[in-house]
Amino acid sequence: MMAFCALRKALPCRPENPFSSRCFVEILSVSLALVFLLPMPSDACDEPPKFESMRPQFLNTTYRPGDRVEYECRPGFQPMVPALPTFSVCQDDNTWSPLQEACRRKACSNLPDPLNGQVSYPNGDMLFGSKAQFTCNTGFYIIGAETVYCQVSGNVMAWSEPSPLCEKILCKPPGEIPNGKYTNSHKDVFEYNEVVTYSCLSSTGPDEFSLVGESSLFCIGKDEWSSDPPECKVVKCPYPVVPNGEIVSGFGSKFYYKAEVVFKCNAGFTLHGRDTIVCGANSTWEPEMPQCIKDSKPTDPPATPGPSHPGGIIAAIVVGVLAAIVVIAGGVYFFHHKYNKKR
Repeated sequence: MMAFCALRKALPCRPENPFSSRCFVEILSVSLALVFLLPMPSDACDEPPKFESMRPQFLNTTYRPGDRVEYECRPGFQPMVPALPTFSVCQDDNTWSPLQEACRRKACSNLPDPLNGQVSYPNGDMLFGSKAQFTCNTGFYIIGAETVYCQVSGNVMAWSEPSPLCEKILCKPPGEIPNGKYTNSHKDVFEYNEVVTYSCLSSTGPDEFSLVGESSLFCIGKDEWSSDPPECKVVKCPYPVVPNGEIVSGFGSKFYYKAEVVFKCNAGFTLHGRDTIVCGANSTWEPEMPQCIKDSKPTDPPATPGPSHPGGIIAAIVVGVLAAIVVIAGGVYFFHHKYNKKR
């Protein structure tokens, strides 16, 4: 548009002579400028197609019909068998052809099963980008990478990590506890699934020791036991008393760890809470002690309404009639007897 305005200033055209040579030149110049400003159809192709398995050997800035682009396999890929075209040509309609992958994935070597373990391929193959997973048999643990990947290493295909090893699971001794002992304490090493059992020593005081926690521990992993060692300590709960209630089960003078007591309430009282309590590890009763609450005074039951059945009404009428007859008969008898006396 700026060129058009400049052109008008350079070549003025007088209105009184529109067909002069100078005016003709001006009109022609403006027409040519408009033609160049209009969008022109492209006679070139877009960028060459992109493929997962191939890449162009060389790239140009523009591509015209007939231009050809050669491809090569990307790292980790190799030409297909039978071979397919590894080029694409810019067509007259500004499209590329052919448009197909001509390379396939390379494969890594087969991995042997580790001793006391197995290897599996979740993708179902050992091709570039696939993975292999290792597992160990029961009683063994893995040392190394559990998952490895098929990848390019220089000019060859290789797995991302060396194959792992499967070592036997062993445990160190679980540890001694105060006032207690465990079986096979003379051993320095315990095998997988081997068990040790704890017990408490005899107490020198008035109260015995209670074993709090798991008494049996299992070797379940490398230096890993199924739980922490238990404790041997005195656990003694106070004598349980529930006002307006009594013990029905669990009688005793001393109540040690896990002692169980069952209550019931006296007549006229209702139990609120659990009727059974247990002596816990902290020498307290669990759950909280129940309560016996006095029952509230019962209210008089509401009067029961009389029968509403028609049969009851009829019976009442009959009884009333009979009573009236008896009264009348009695009156007649009384007056008749009095009359006979006067005669």
